[in-house]
Amino acid sequence: MTTTEPGTEQRVAIVTGGSRGIGRRIARQLAADGLAVVVGYAGSEDAADEVVREIEAAGGSAFAGRADVGDEAEVAAVFDRAETVYGGVDVVVHAAGRMPLAPLAELDLSELDALYRTNIRGIFVVDQQAARRLRPGGALVNLSSSVVGLAFPGYGAYAASKGAVEALTLILARELRGRDVTVNAVAPGPTATDLFLDGKDEETVARLAAQPPLERLGTPQDIASVVSFLTGPGGRWVNGQVLRANGGII
Repeated sequence: MTTTEPGTEQRVAIVTGGSRGIGRRIARQLAADGLAVVVGYAGSEDAADEVVREIEAAGGSAFAGRADVGDEAEVAAVFDRAETVYGGVDVVVHAAGRMPLAPLAELDLSELDALYRTNIRGIFVVDQQAARRLRPGGALVNLSSSVVGLAFPGYGAYAASKGAVEALTLILARELRGRDVTVNAVAPGPTATDLFLDGKDEETVARLAAQPPLERLGTPQDIASVVSFLTGPGGRWVNGQVLRANGGII
Protein backbone atom coordinates (compact mmCIF):
# COMPACT_ATOMS: atom_id res chain seq x y z
CA MET A 1 0.00 0.00 0.00
CA THR A 2 1.22 3.50 -0.83
CA THR A 3 1.32 5.67 2.28
CA THR A 4 1.15 9.42 2.66
CA GLU A 5 4.49 11.23 2.54
CA PRO A 6 5.71 12.38 5.99
CA GLY A 7 4.61 15.93 6.69
CA THR A 8 1.90 15.94 4.05
CA GLU A 9 -1.84 15.87 4.56
CA GLN A 10 -3.65 12.71 3.51
CA ARG A 11 -5.79 13.19 0.43
CA VAL A 12 -9.46 12.26 0.61
CA ALA A 13 -11.69 10.67 -2.04
CA ILE A 14 -15.43 10.21 -2.39
CA VAL A 15 -16.47 7.38 -4.73
CA THR A 16 -20.17 7.16 -5.59
CA GLY A 17 -21.34 3.70 -6.56
CA GLY A 18 -18.44 2.43 -4.49
CA SER A 19 -20.09 -0.70 -3.12
CA ARG A 20 -20.12 -2.77 -6.30
CA GLY A 21 -18.49 -3.38 -9.67
CA ILE A 22 -16.14 -0.78 -11.10
CA GLY A 23 -16.82 1.69 -8.28
CA ARG A 24 -15.84 -0.88 -5.66
CA ARG A 25 -12.54 -1.58 -7.39
CA ILE A 26 -11.87 2.16 -7.75
CA ALA A 27 -12.47 2.70 -4.03
CA ARG A 28 -9.99 -0.03 -3.15
CA GLN A 29 -7.44 1.27 -5.65
CA LEU A 30 -7.58 4.82 -4.34
CA ALA A 31 -7.17 3.50 -0.80
CA ALA A 32 -4.10 1.56 -1.99
CA ASP A 33 -2.83 4.83 -3.45
CA GLY A 34 -2.89 6.27 0.06
CA LEU A 35 -6.17 8.20 0.04
CA ALA A 36 -8.82 8.07 2.75
CA VAL A 37 -11.98 6.90 0.97
CA VAL A 38 -15.68 7.55 1.42
CA VAL A 39 -17.50 4.57 -0.10
CA GLY A 40 -20.72 6.00 -1.50
CA TYR A 41 -23.72 3.74 -1.91
CA ALA A 42 -27.48 3.98 -2.39
CA GLY A 43 -28.94 0.68 -1.25
CA SER A 44 -26.17 -1.91 -0.76
CA GLU A 45 -25.18 -1.12 2.82
CA ASP A 46 -23.71 -4.55 3.53
CA ALA A 47 -21.62 -4.42 0.36
CA ALA A 48 -20.38 -0.91 1.18
CA ASP A 49 -19.45 -1.97 4.71
CA GLU A 50 -17.55 -4.91 3.23
CA VAL A 51 -15.50 -2.54 1.05
CA VAL A 52 -14.72 -0.43 4.12
CA ARG A 53 -13.54 -3.54 5.98
CA GLU A 54 -11.34 -4.55 3.03
CA ILE A 55 -9.73 -1.11 2.96
CA GLU A 56 -9.18 -1.05 6.71
CA ALA A 57 -7.75 -4.59 6.68
CA ALA A 58 -5.16 -3.37 4.16
CA GLY A 59 -4.19 -0.50 6.47
CA GLY A 60 -6.31 2.23 4.92
CA SER A 61 -8.99 4.56 6.24
CA ALA A 62 -12.58 4.59 4.98
CA PHE A 63 -16.22 4.95 5.88
CA ALA A 64 -19.45 4.23 4.01
CA GLY A 65 -21.76 7.12 3.10
CA ARG A 66 -25.33 6.50 1.94
CA ALA A 67 -26.93 8.86 -0.56
CA ASP A 68 -29.31 8.78 -3.47
CA VAL A 69 -27.14 10.65 -5.97
CA GLY A 70 -30.22 12.43 -7.29
CA ASP A 71 -30.94 13.93 -3.85
CA GLU A 72 -28.91 17.07 -3.28
CA ALA A 73 -29.41 17.07 0.50
CA GLU A 74 -28.21 13.49 0.90
CA VAL A 75 -25.19 14.04 -1.34
CA ALA A 76 -24.29 17.26 0.48
CA ALA A 77 -24.49 15.36 3.78
CA VAL A 78 -21.90 12.83 2.55
CA PHE A 79 -19.56 15.67 1.56
CA ASP A 80 -20.21 17.33 4.94
CA ARG A 81 -19.25 14.17 6.78
CA ALA A 82 -16.09 13.74 4.69
CA GLU A 83 -15.05 17.28 5.59
CA THR A 84 -15.85 16.71 9.27
CA VAL A 85 -14.01 13.38 9.51
CA TYR A 86 -11.06 14.04 7.21
CA GLY A 87 -10.88 17.82 6.85
CA GLY A 88 -11.74 18.16 3.17
CA VAL A 89 -12.20 16.45 -0.20
CA ASP A 90 -9.53 16.13 -2.91
CA VAL A 91 -10.92 13.52 -5.31
CA VAL A 92 -14.46 12.73 -6.43
CA VAL A 93 -15.18 9.73 -8.64
CA HIS A 94 -18.77 9.53 -9.80
CA ALA A 95 -19.33 5.87 -10.67
CA ALA A 96 -22.98 5.42 -9.65
CA GLY A 97 -25.30 4.55 -12.51
CA ARG A 98 -28.21 2.56 -13.87
CA MET A 99 -28.31 0.60 -17.14
CA PRO A 100 -31.78 -0.50 -18.28
CA LEU A 101 -31.62 -1.98 -21.78
CA ALA A 102 -34.41 -1.99 -24.36
CA PRO A 103 -35.03 -0.94 -27.95
CA LEU A 104 -36.49 2.55 -28.06
CA ALA A 105 -39.87 1.26 -29.29
CA GLU A 106 -40.15 -0.99 -26.22
CA LEU A 107 -38.60 1.31 -23.59
CA ASP A 108 -40.59 1.59 -20.36
CA LEU A 109 -40.66 5.33 -19.72
CA SER A 110 -40.76 4.77 -15.98
CA GLU A 111 -37.36 3.11 -16.39
CA LEU A 112 -36.25 6.17 -18.35
CA ASP A 113 -37.32 8.44 -15.48
CA ALA A 114 -35.33 6.35 -12.97
CA LEU A 115 -32.34 6.36 -15.31
CA TYR A 116 -32.57 10.13 -15.67
CA ARG A 117 -32.58 10.63 -11.90
CA THR A 118 -29.46 8.55 -11.33
CA ASN A 119 -27.41 9.06 -14.49
CA ILE A 120 -28.24 12.66 -15.41
CA ARG A 121 -29.62 14.46 -12.37
CA GLY A 122 -27.11 12.45 -10.33
CA ILE A 123 -24.11 13.80 -12.19
CA PHE A 124 -25.34 17.37 -11.83
CA VAL A 125 -25.87 16.91 -8.09
CA VAL A 126 -22.53 15.17 -7.41
CA ASP A 127 -20.49 17.39 -9.72
CA GLN A 128 -22.06 20.51 -8.22
CA GLN A 129 -20.85 19.50 -4.77
CA ALA A 130 -17.44 18.59 -6.20
CA ALA A 131 -17.17 21.95 -7.97
CA ARG A 132 -17.95 23.77 -4.74
CA ARG A 133 -15.74 21.75 -2.42
CA LEU A 134 -12.71 20.15 -4.09
CA ARG A 135 -9.48 21.54 -2.71
CA PRO A 136 -6.72 22.92 -4.97
CA GLY A 137 -4.86 20.06 -6.61
CA GLY A 138 -8.09 18.05 -6.70
CA ALA A 139 -9.56 15.82 -9.37
CA LEU A 140 -13.06 14.91 -10.50
CA VAL A 141 -13.58 11.80 -12.63
CA ASN A 142 -16.99 10.93 -14.06
CA LEU A 143 -17.77 7.48 -15.45
CA SER A 144 -19.18 7.54 -18.98
CA SER A 145 -19.31 4.59 -21.40
CA SER A 146 -17.80 3.72 -24.75
CA VAL A 147 -21.31 2.79 -25.88
CA VAL A 148 -21.79 6.52 -26.57
CA GLY A 149 -19.67 5.97 -29.67
CA LEU A 150 -20.31 2.27 -30.27
CA ALA A 151 -24.09 2.80 -30.49
CA PHE A 152 -25.13 -0.76 -29.64
CA PRO A 153 -28.84 -1.41 -30.29
CA GLY A 154 -30.84 -1.50 -27.07
CA TYR A 155 -28.55 0.95 -25.30
CA GLY A 156 -30.30 4.13 -26.45
CA ALA A 157 -31.43 5.43 -23.07
CA TYR A 158 -28.16 4.53 -21.35
CA ALA A 159 -25.97 5.95 -24.11
CA ALA A 160 -28.01 9.16 -24.17
CA SER A 161 -27.49 9.58 -20.42
CA LYS A 162 -23.74 9.03 -20.79
CA GLY A 163 -23.64 11.58 -23.59
CA ALA A 164 -24.90 14.05 -20.99
CA VAL A 165 -22.10 12.94 -18.65
CA GLU A 166 -19.48 13.69 -21.30
CA ALA A 167 -20.95 17.08 -22.19
CA LEU A 168 -21.06 18.21 -18.56
CA THR A 169 -17.54 16.93 -17.90
CA LEU A 170 -16.03 19.03 -20.68
CA ILE A 171 -17.96 22.16 -19.75
CA LEU A 172 -17.18 21.87 -16.04
CA ALA A 173 -13.47 21.54 -16.76
CA ARG A 174 -13.66 24.98 -18.37
CA GLU A 175 -15.87 26.46 -15.66
CA LEU A 176 -13.25 25.56 -13.03
CA ARG A 177 -10.54 27.64 -14.71
CA GLY A 178 -8.12 28.94 -12.10
CA ARG A 179 -9.11 26.40 -9.42
CA ASP A 180 -6.29 23.87 -10.02
CA VAL A 181 -8.89 21.09 -10.26
CA THR A 182 -8.96 18.62 -13.15
CA VAL A 183 -12.22 17.26 -14.56
CA ASN A 184 -12.21 14.20 -16.82
CA ALA A 185 -14.38 11.27 -17.81
CA VAL A 186 -13.46 7.62 -18.23
CA ALA A 187 -15.57 5.69 -20.74
CA PRO A 188 -15.16 1.93 -20.21
CA GLY A 189 -15.89 -0.54 -22.96
CA PRO A 190 -17.51 -3.90 -22.19
CA THR A 191 -16.33 -4.71 -18.66
CA ALA A 192 -16.94 -7.90 -16.70
CA THR A 193 -19.18 -6.64 -13.90
CA ASP A 194 -22.51 -7.98 -12.63
CA LEU A 195 -24.24 -4.92 -14.13
CA PHE A 196 -22.82 -5.65 -17.58
CA LEU A 197 -23.19 -9.45 -17.54
CA ASP A 198 -26.75 -9.47 -16.21
CA GLY A 199 -29.19 -10.84 -18.81
CA LYS A 200 -26.54 -11.69 -21.42
CA ASP A 201 -26.07 -15.25 -22.66
CA GLU A 202 -22.65 -16.82 -23.20
CA GLU A 203 -22.75 -16.23 -26.96
CA THR A 204 -23.39 -12.49 -26.50
CA VAL A 205 -20.61 -12.17 -23.93
CA ALA A 206 -18.17 -14.05 -26.16
CA ARG A 207 -19.04 -11.84 -29.14
CA LEU A 208 -18.48 -8.66 -27.14
CA ALA A 209 -15.22 -10.00 -25.71
CA ALA A 210 -13.92 -10.69 -29.24
CA GLN A 211 -14.49 -7.13 -30.48
CA PRO A 212 -11.44 -5.32 -29.02
CA PRO A 213 -8.08 -6.07 -30.64
CA LEU A 214 -6.99 -7.36 -27.21
CA GLU A 215 -9.81 -9.94 -27.51
CA ARG A 216 -11.14 -9.88 -23.97
CA LEU A 217 -13.56 -8.03 -21.75
CA GLY A 218 -12.20 -5.28 -19.58
CA THR A 219 -11.90 -5.82 -15.85
CA PRO A 220 -12.83 -3.43 -13.04
CA GLN A 221 -9.11 -3.16 -12.26
CA ASP A 222 -8.42 -1.96 -15.82
CA ILE A 223 -10.72 0.99 -15.18
CA ALA A 224 -9.51 1.57 -11.62
CA SER A 225 -5.94 1.87 -12.89
CA VAL A 226 -6.97 4.61 -15.33
CA VAL A 227 -8.78 6.49 -12.54
CA SER A 228 -5.71 6.09 -10.33
CA PHE A 229 -3.62 7.80 -13.01
CA LEU A 230 -6.07 10.65 -13.56
CA THR A 231 -6.38 11.37 -9.84
CA GLY A 232 -2.69 11.00 -9.08
CA PRO A 233 0.33 13.23 -9.71
CA GLY A 234 0.93 11.80 -13.18
CA GLY A 235 -2.47 12.94 -14.42
CA ARG A 236 -2.30 16.62 -13.50
CA TRP A 237 -1.89 17.78 -17.12
CA VAL A 238 -4.90 15.78 -18.35
CA ASN A 239 -8.01 17.95 -18.12
CA GLY A 240 -11.32 18.20 -19.94
CA GLN A 241 -10.88 14.82 -21.63
CA VAL A 242 -12.92 11.66 -22.21
CA LEU A 243 -10.62 8.65 -21.99
CA ARG A 244 -12.09 5.62 -23.74
CA ALA A 245 -10.70 2.68 -21.79
CA ASN A 246 -11.94 -0.15 -24.01
CA GLY A 247 -9.01 -2.17 -25.34
CA GLY A 248 -9.15 -0.49 -28.74
CA ILE A 249 -12.72 -1.42 -29.67
CA ILE A 250 -14.02 0.71 -32.53
